[in-house]
Amino acid sequence: MTAASIVLAGGRSSRMGVPKAELAWEGGTLLAHVTEVVADALGGPVVVVRAPGQELPALSDAVRVVDDPRQGLGPLQGIAAGLAAVAGEAEVAFVAATDMPFLHPAFARATVAALGPADDVALPIVHGHRQPLCAAYRTALAPVAAELVRELHLRPAFLFARCRVRWLDEAALLADPRLAAADPRLESVTSVNTPQEYEAARARMQAPAAPA
Repeated sequence: MTAASIVLAGGRSSRMGVPKAELAWEGGTLLAHVTEVVADALGGPVVVVRAPGQELPALSDAVRVVDDPRQGLGPLQGIAAGLAAVAGEAEVAFVAATDMPFLHPAFARATVAALGPADDVALPIVHGHRQPLCAAYRTALAPVAAELVRELHLRPAFLFARCRVRWLDEAALLADPRLAAADPRLESVTSVNTPQEYEAARARMQAPAAPA
């Protein structure tokens, strides 16, 4: 099954105070890091969805950029735009936010692999929360998502109410042995929304590894 990747970069970053896509991470930017992770994970086309006119940091030439039709309508609009952009190339797309520094390729692979023939969405539930921005979607949902945006039904929950969702709790995700080995705490879903969270994430990356 061909799987594309969609990275949403058009959020306002109001709590961070600066665009999260431009934050430094591992010698590059956070957006570049996330696009590299999903490209490595799935191998299909990678699309970044930005706000209209938003400037983005440098990305691989293989990454395509599309615009939200309108600014400020939230992640469902970004999901709709991304799904429409890849619908002719892939049956499934993994959707990620730009602010997930610990996203692991094994998480993306496991989520896409969990999408059964009768499912429209594979939706992780981690640490007690739904993770719509770390989930797999059928690209055929693009017109449904676009219709909901036109109706200003902007929460992802409205989309889930209109389709067949496979709910993936922590046990279901960690049943994948590669994910269990690579990310046993499912930190892939961790997002950084404030300067304090960002600095804490950087400190974790810079900390020396514990002795074996």
